[in-house]
Amino acid sequence: MSPRLRHLTTLENLPRATIERLLDRAESLRDACAHGTRKLDVLAGRTVLNLFFEPSTRTRTSFELAARRLGADVVNFDIGFSSTSKGEELFDTLHTLEAMHLDAIVVRHKQSGTPDELVRHAMSGVSVINAGDGNRAHPTQGLLDVLTIRQHRPDFENLSVVICGDIRHSRVARSDIQALTALGAGQIRLCGPAALMPASDEFPHCVRYDDFDKAIAGVDAVITLRLQKERMASTDLPDEAAYFTHFGLDPRRLGLAAKGCLVMHPGPINRGIEIASAVADGAQSRILEQVGNGVFVRMAVLNEVLAR
Repeated sequence: MSPRLRHLTTLENLPRATIERLLDRAESLRDACAHGTRKLDVLAGRTVLNLFFEPSTRTRTSFELAARRLGADVVNFDIGFSSTSKGEELFDTLHTLEAMHLDAIVVRHKQSGTPDELVRHAMSGVSVINAGDGNRAHPTQGLLDVLTIRQHRPDFENLSVVICGDIRHSRVARSDIQALTALGAGQIRLCGPAALMPASDEFPHCVRYDDFDKAIAGVDAVITLRLQKERMASTDLPDEAAYFTHFGLDPRRLGLAAKGCLVMHPGPINRGIEIASAVADGAQSRILEQVGNGVFVRMAVLNEVLAR
């Protein structure tokens, strides 16, 4: 059995057994709490701090719901009114918070590697969970995405997936690729304009396309990504209308995929840029399922690192 995690900062090099254990636990917790209608007490007496240095709706809310449904106390740290806005060093903030006897810190930060730095500088037994750092990793999003796929296409060895869009700047894409690879996905395809594709030596096992029609042909799942405008130089911003023409997911393009192809998106959705409303709201869309699974995956992760 793979060892229990104390922290979760990335899915990179995480054993398949660990990922499967977290997915299995997410489903068992979903059933135990009756899809969220029954509160559990497995983390009673534990305190979880949400430390978000970037805006978030889905991730922050689902971490808060996850902790509360497990019986933990939750503190939301308001960066705008904190001492970090007065110039306090991040690690001084960390030690101040540790002195208040927290059990876990859920952190989102624009700087890649920040969660690992917190792990290295922590002086207590606090657990660190990465809720997204720069363009590097978003491990719980990767887990909820593969959970959503597994619920419909459990045979990963025969699975083909295409990830399309701004892969270069996407922490979601990296965590998705790591999770899919660990679970033995048959083929992972990457598609996007050259300026938004990852470096040529990153993900050498993935198949690359610059033609979305060819990339989506026959796939079992398609994950579309939004343009990460906040991480791009102004000169790199594509023309949105032209982008949708070449890389937008519309009904015609979806018809090229395998029958029943799963449509996924990590959100927030930019309708008419990376995905058409008819597809986002269509019968094959699993986008809201992803949102729901996010709560149970985050329950599983909190349970993993905090349960006594």
